Amino acid sequence: PHWATDRAAPINARVEKVAHGPFFRQIWPHRAICPIDNWFEWVDEGGPKKQPYLIKHRNGSPILCASIGQLPGHDRSEHEGFVIITADSEGGMVDTHDRRPVVLAPDLARVWLDPATPKERAEQMALHQGESANSFKWFRISTAVGNVRNQGPELIQPL
Repeated sequence: PHWATDRAAPINARVEKVAHGPFFRQIWPHRAICPIDNWFEWVDEGGPKKQPYLIKHRNGSPILCASIGQLPGHDRSEHEGFVIITADSEGGMVDTHDRRPVVLAPDLARVWLDPATPKERAEQMALHQGESANSFKWFRISTAVGNVRNQGPELIQPL
């Protein structure tokens, strides 16, 4: 994206800075949802390799990650992209990583996407209304998941 020309393209943005920090301020009004099934975190547990964990909704529903970006529109551009907004894992999941995606419940995701939603309201949603760690479960999975040559559903079965 155009805003990341002087450094590596980011994949996430800290919720504490995303609305007002100089790096993302220009694209803050361009909200999106990135739906995912789950995500991975690798934890150093003192072994020869970091231990991967799979994190997903307890109820198995899709995870709706609050995102912003320069998104496809009327003017097609090579400078398109998005970032997922992340929050501190304090209060849960900190044992796997210190950050996690800001996940919105479906009703809030609709409000997030509504162009009529004021930027200030969107900021408060991202800061205070993301789903809590209690909405998720996480468990160890095979270290084989870290190699792109390995494929198959057995890679994400709980150990």
